[in-house]
Amino acid sequence: MGRLFGTDGIRGIAGEELTRELAKMVGGALTRVLKKEKAKILIGMDTRESSEGLAYSLAEGIISSGSEAVMAGVCSTPAVAFLLRRHLCDAGVMISASHNPYNYNGIKIFGCDGFKLSDALEDEIETNLEKRAVTNKNGRLSYLCSAKEEYLNYLKACFPDSLCGLKIGIDCANGSASKTAEELFCSLGAECIMMGDDPNGMNINEGCGSTHLEGLKRLVLDRGLDAGIAFDGDADRCLAVDENGRVIDGDYIMALLALRMKEEERLWENTVVGTVMSNLGFVKFCESEGIRFIGTRVGDRYVLERLNEGGYALGGEQSGHIILRDFATTGDGQLTALALLSMVKKNGRSLSTLADVMKKYPQYSVNISADRWDKLALTRDSVIKEFISNAEISLGERGRLVIRPSGTEPLIRIMAEGEEIGSVRAVCDRLAGEIQKRLVELKSTV
Repeated sequence: MGRLFGTDGIRGIAGEELTRELAKMVGGALTRVLKKEKAKILIGMDTRESSEGLAYSLAEGIISSGSEAVMAGVCSTPAVAFLLRRHLCDAGVMISASHNPYNYNGIKIFGCDGFKLSDALEDEIETNLEKRAVTNKNGRLSYLCSAKEEYLNYLKACFPDSLCGLKIGIDCANGSASKTAEELFCSLGAECIMMGDDPNGMNINEGCGSTHLEGLKRLVLDRGLDAGIAFDGDADRCLAVDENGRVIDGDYIMALLALRMKEEERLWENTVVGTVMSNLGFVKFCESEGIRFIGTRVGDRYVLERLNEGGYALGGEQSGHIILRDFATTGDGQLTALALLSMVKKNGRSLSTLADVMKKYPQYSVNISADRWDKLALTRDSVIKEFISNAEISLGERGRLVIRPSGTEPLIRIMAEGEEIGSVRAVCDRLAGEIQKRLVELKSTV
C-alpha cells in the first residue's frame, strides 16, 4: 500500500480510491494508535453525498474497537478542531475534500490538542491499516446535538464587534458554511446576501466558493455591497472581494490583519508566517512595515508548525487558509471573515482603501497533469532542472519561480511572478511546455 496521507489527510475519489471499507479501517487503526481502551473520537463532515456514508463507516471502525464515536453532523473543519477540545475528545476526524469537486472526499484527523496529526502518527495509522486487525468489541455511538450553537458562540466570543451598517455577500460554496454563516453574520448586525448556501450533495464548490469567485464579484457589484466573502467546501478558507470587485486574497488579508495586530501589540515577535507561494508584494509589504516574514512549504500544516515553533500569532496562505493562533489551532474561514469585517467596520473605510497598503506583483500559474512517477522525475531529471534554471534567469532578480508537485492532487504546479505580466506568462507557459514534453519523452523510454 502506498502512502495514503498527503499534505491534508487522505483524499481521493469517493467509492473508488476512498471507500467505506477504507474509512472503517482508518477508524479502527486510529483507535489502536491512540492506545486507549475506550477512546472518544469526534466526527464531522461536509455536505458531499458520500460524506455521511464515510462518516458512519469510520464510526463503525471506532465502535467495533470498543471506543466512542461522537457524531457532530455537518460542520466545518475548524469546528471539529474546536469541539473536540471542548468535549475532551482523544481525536477528531473531518470527512471532507475541501475545495475539490463533490465526487472527491477525504479524511482529516486531529489530535486531542486540536492540531492535525504529525507525519509520524499518520505513518503509524497506515502501519496499523496494513495489519488489518479484526475486532468486535462493544463501543458507543453518540450525537453532539449542540455542535452548531457551541461553535457559533465561540466565533462570536472571538470577535464580538457589531457589523451593523455593513452590506455583505456571502458565498458558502454549498458546503459546511451553509449551516452557520448566515446566522453568524446576521446576528452581529450585518445585512447578508447569501449564495452557494443550498447544498444538494453534488453542488459543493461547483461554480461557487473560494475557487470560483466570478458569481460573488457580480453579486457585490450588482447589489452595491461593501464586500463579499467566500468560503471553500469545509470552510477553513476565506477569500474576499472588495466593493469594486477586486479579489482580496490571503496575502491581502494577512497584510491587513498584521497591521491591526501590530498596532494592538498582538503580533508576537513582530512576525508573520507565509509560504513559498506568498506574493512577492506581501514580502515587500512586510519589509516596509518592519515585520519579519517567514516562508514555509505550501500547506497550512507547515505554516502551523512554524507558528507553534516560534510562538507566532499570524500565518497563512494566499489561498485563504489564515491561522489566527490566539484563537484557533487551524485555519478558520468564518473566524478570518469576522476579523476582516470587524476591521473594516472599526476603521470606517472601504475594503479597497484598506487593501491598498499592499501592491501585489503579477503572478501566473500553470498546472500539469502528473502521476507519482512524473512528480519523482520532476526532482531528479537533469534536463528538467536545466529548463527551470533557464526560466529563473529569464525572470531576473525582480521575479520568482516556484515549481512543486501538489500534495493533494495529481498535478505539478508552476508559478511565475514578476513586475510585468506579459513576460511572466511567457516564461511560465514555455517552461510548462518544456516540462510536459520532457515527461512524455522519459516515459516513452521506460
